[in-house]
Amino acid sequence: MQSGIFSSKTTEQPTKYIFVSGGVLSGLGKGITAASLGYLLKNRGFSVTNIKCENYLNLDSGNINPIEHGDVFLCEDGLEADLDLGSYERFLSEEVGHKNFTTIGQVYLSVIEKTKNLHFDGATVDAIPYVPEEVIKRIMTAAEGYNIILVELGGTAGEYQNVIYYETYRIMKLRFPNDTIHIHLTYFPNPSHINELKSKPTQLSVRKLNEMGIQPDIVVGRAELMIDDKRKEKVAYYCNLSKDDVISNPDCETIYDIPLVFAEQRFDEIVLQKLKLPLKRSDLKQWRELVKKIKSKKAKSVRIAIIAKYLATGDYELQDSYVSLIESLRFSAWHNDLELKLDLISAEQVERNNKDVLKLLKQAQGIIVPIGWGERGVEGKIAAITYARENKVPYLGLCYGMQLACVEFARNIIGIKDAHTSEVEPETKNPIIHDIPFEEKYQKIKGDGASMRLGAYDCMLKKGSLAYSIYDKHNAFINKKKGLISERHRHRFEFNNDYREILESHGFVISGTSPDDFFVEMIELPTKTHPFFIATQAHPEYKSRPLNPHPLFIEFLKIAGTHITK
Repeated sequence: MQSGIFSSKTTEQPTKYIFVSGGVLSGLGKGITAASLGYLLKNRGFSVTNIKCENYLNLDSGNINPIEHGDVFLCEDGLEADLDLGSYERFLSEEVGHKNFTTIGQVYLSVIEKTKNLHFDGATVDAIPYVPEEVIKRIMTAAEGYNIILVELGGTAGEYQNVIYYETYRIMKLRFPNDTIHIHLTYFPNPSHINELKSKPTQLSVRKLNEMGIQPDIVVGRAELMIDDKRKEKVAYYCNLSKDDVISNPDCETIYDIPLVFAEQRFDEIVLQKLKLPLKRSDLKQWRELVKKIKSKKAKSVRIAIIAKYLATGDYELQDSYVSLIESLRFSAWHNDLELKLDLISAEQVERNNKDVLKLLKQAQGIIVPIGWGERGVEGKIAAITYARENKVPYLGLCYGMQLACVEFARNIIGIKDAHTSEVEPETKNPIIHDIPFEEKYQKIKGDGASMRLGAYDCMLKKGSLAYSIYDKHNAFINKKKGLISERHRHRFEFNNDYREILESHGFVISGTSPDDFFVEMIELPTKTHPFFIATQAHPEYKSRPLNPHPLFIEFLKIAGTHITK
């Protein structure tokens, strides 16, 4: 047996571990809760990081349909992660990556590989303790160099998929009793026929934890309203807690209100006390100003249409597939003192010339074609790009939105009617967008030989272009002398360099390329022919933050706010 695997021996351990689990139902907002607490702790002078422990067997979130699990958050190091990592970046202003994300698939794969390589010296490798020990190793790796790590457990207490993670907590609590606490987020329903917050689901969820040998230190209650003292007292009595250890997390006008709601309840102070950490000074002035700006009456509004593909789930329509993009637009709207009015338009309905959808398109002051994969809705996206170009509606293309803007220009300006992307039409004679042979310095292999560019890449902007002026205005160059910026990428197909000359000869502007001039990274139309038409192969939406909106979104909304619809 591996030496010391059952040992409870501890060494000096400066890092504190805060586990955050969920109960009653999924989608309560563990990520927002943990990120808000993380912000308050960082605001008090502690270094804070996170790790998200997901239940699924996928090795990352990259190959999961966004309708199934929401927006895939793209990190600097190329990790395709759960959308909660985006919440951590936005609230904490800290970059995250591979060490901050694990799935049960990763964990089991690692343990199985170790058994193949005789890592355990011939021991019988049972799920417990070997699998939790692998999780502990990953938590420790993520925690290196930080005072506090937030460990978010995916799913809901009681699911068989995540029992391993709760065992991980139990073991760490035994090993580091003074450095490890458990926060349990639950739901307080408010049945309309009763009009009273009910605490029984929370009591039962905590009972489920108790059955696993876990006593939560704090319960956070999600509800439509603030949880009153009577409900807090009942939960405290039945769940072995102090009333102060029951924290209310109500529906708010904005999620960025939540750190302030928590601060009013001394949530961060209670956590620091339990972890035996000093109560350092807190200064929430900047965050209060942000929330005040969010809630203030805006000078004017701006209506933006996102030509979307990932919308429907059964009888419901959701925005989770585009969380990072929507948040980026909100940040920039607040920055510009604009009220954002957002229409998510089905690309397939544009294809079908749905009258209601086309009416929405005509009302748009700005049009965005975001990330997408495959052929479904492609012609609808191209039609929307044509509408934006011909009617001089401010346009921002992101990833697929850049590729299809190139196809649209080739078809409708140059007259290459069969121009296409080989992703949709592999046999096209005019592949404006194509895949390239694998090159290790550029790409990563993502299953069955599929190569992708993932993570941060440098881009060199063309002086005199609109893109250059935007990054210059906001001091966003990483090297202004060379005109270099850095953005995150997540795609397989590339602009075909064979078509550069003919497109540029017809007024098409290639405003950004890779430093070696191999990749076309950003394109635009001249401002003398269109007020704002920019598309990028990159994903600036993943780098935008509430206190620091991305320059492209700021300027896009600023121009869109001046556009008068027909």
